[in-house]
Amino acid sequence: MRILIAEDDAIIADGLTQSLRHSGYAVDCARTGSEADAALAFGQYDLVILDLGLPKLNGFEVLKRLRGRHSKVPVLILTALDAVSDRVRGLDLGADDYLAKPFALSELEARVRALTRRGPAGASSLLQHGDLTYDQVNRVAELKGALLDLSAREMGLLEILLRRAGRVVSKERLVDHMCEWGEEVSTNAIEVYMHRLRKKLGGSDVKIVTVRGLGYCLEKIHGA
Repeated sequence: MRILIAEDDAIIADGLTQSLRHSGYAVDCARTGSEADAALAFGQYDLVILDLGLPKLNGFEVLKRLRGRHSKVPVLILTALDAVSDRVRGLDLGADDYLAKPFALSELEARVRALTRRGPAGASSLLQHGDLTYDQVNRVAELKGALLDLSAREMGLLEILLRRAGRVVSKERLVDHMCEWGEEVSTNAIEVYMHRLRKKLGGSDVKIVTVRGLGYCLEKIHGA
């Protein structure tokens, strides 16, 4: 899963980034509202952690523009504003949860898990396709009831393919979803990860199909 943190306090932003990366998330960090707005306009995220007191463009406006683009990505608001009216305004603009500063890191991580479990449309956190199941919150994959030993990259690829099971996912989309700003993962590297993932799915009723020139598709093997 990919998370955008929009926070201008360097200490808070760095602490959140390190903690969430340690939990296995891909994390980008925007330090201004305009930077966050641009990232959300062109990037794909599974969760936004949004400070209201951002410079250049405040969090309210970032949230308003996000929902104006009909995005349903979950948004967790962080703010030092104490007024109830500010909280109500943020929730009315489309925020999904609210956490006042200062906060305990353990509580924020719990709220992140809850929001990613719920998803943008209240969907289940458990993805299933044939013999394959994946828990998006606990980041655990099983094949025929047995745990799959996957690297972080393999886990990220599997999650994207499962979300779009039966549909083609381009290499470019895979790279965009898995990588943070400043990271470089080539399409050749994606091919290597796919090869490893295919081997680990062997002997099941699911397979990863290469659609030449387009990308990859997770399909069920009929009659398996």
